[in-house]
Amino acid sequence: MSYCTALVSGVSLLVFANVANAQICTSTVRVLAQPRDSLTLLESYKDEFKKLSGASFEFDYLNENDRRAKSRAEAATTGKYNVYYIDEANVALFAESKWIVPLLEYYPADASYDDFDAGRKKVASYNGVAYFAPIQGGGDLLYYRKDVLEKAGITPPKTLDEYEAALAKLNDPAKGFYGTALRGGRGSGANVWRWMTYFKAFGGQWFVDGKPAFNSDAAVKATETYLRLFQYSAPGTQTGSWTEVTEAFNSGNVAMIIESSPLAGQTEDPKQSSVAGKVGYTVPPRPLVGGGYGHGLAIGAKANADDAARKCAGAFIAWATSKQNEERRLERGIFGDINRTSVINSDAFKQKYGAEIGNALNETAQYTDVNFWVNADWPDLGDRWGIILEELITGTRTDIKGGLDELEAYANKLIARR
Repeated sequence: MSYCTALVSGVSLLVFANVANAQICTSTVRVLAQPRDSLTLLESYKDEFKKLSGASFEFDYLNENDRRAKSRAEAATTGKYNVYYIDEANVALFAESKWIVPLLEYYPADASYDDFDAGRKKVASYNGVAYFAPIQGGGDLLYYRKDVLEKAGITPPKTLDEYEAALAKLNDPAKGFYGTALRGGRGSGANVWRWMTYFKAFGGQWFVDGKPAFNSDAAVKATETYLRLFQYSAPGTQTGSWTEVTEAFNSGNVAMIIESSPLAGQTEDPKQSSVAGKVGYTVPPRPLVGGGYGHGLAIGAKANADDAARKCAGAFIAWATSKQNEERRLERGIFGDINRTSVINSDAFKQKYGAEIGNALNETAQYTDVNFWVNADWPDLGDRWGIILEELITGTRTDIKGGLDELEAYANKLIARR
């Protein structure tokens, strides 16, 4: 069997063909996923995929936590799903356990995997091998109120020192206006996610020569800095998450935030934001690095026992993540699920979201990195640090070094257990 790419109506459409005109898929492709508008959209085009491949597909949807739990159980036992929806938090576990197979061995070359944003490709890989094709993800942007900074005579900060000075000047709690909004609520994907950018900026490493190394001066400095910035953070964020941060900014009560790039789609939507048209976008102040994350589709190992089945799964993933389907998402305003640079740089994207957001996304991709410990035990370790960090943020704990020492002892237990 072979794959080729044909141009249809000016967009790239994946076509599967061979001289014998045989079907590439002989049975329905089963996918375990979590609900996303972009996946629901795919279901409107089942006939298209069936025409191209010879078979249809079915999604079983679960919320994020349930999806992670069931996918682990299924992949380790019956393995009945051809395609798994996985993310940056569990790609290491799935790859190490051989529950999924290297994607590019079965992902058609003409489907242009290299077209994906550089940051997405980083988090889709483990030990330098790509395991999933991005369906959504992002890096970090500095979001700032153009009108507020201009009135105060402040240019968008390029360094952390400039950023902190600007927050101090703009913070005005008496008038219900705040310099920033930070994630304080516990969790590897919550307060720890934002803290990690400071940890990496100051030279922090999770492990050195296989031994935990994160009770370091860099970790202490990162924690001190993150805690200090909370004096400028909006109320409710000390135990809040992405939701509290983004709602505070979109309500017009915050001057600047450093947050994941999918927020831009909400910020420019007048139905969701009171600051649409008033926001500027740029890279995070240096030396911060962007926190890369991504969710995507991977080829299951057990359900696809032979190459033919794996090629079918790869063909589905290629179609689902194709440029054509991204253009459909763009048309419907599914901003967070735009992953391809060709779509981000397109005239259609500029017309819908403006050139500034596209330029910022391209620029921040250069600074986006994998900041978490790429290991199957990362969620466990990250969540433990999230509890300690929340206690430090709320003041129920004050010993930063002691908290990091406790975390390191916990990491040694995790390592001994493996």
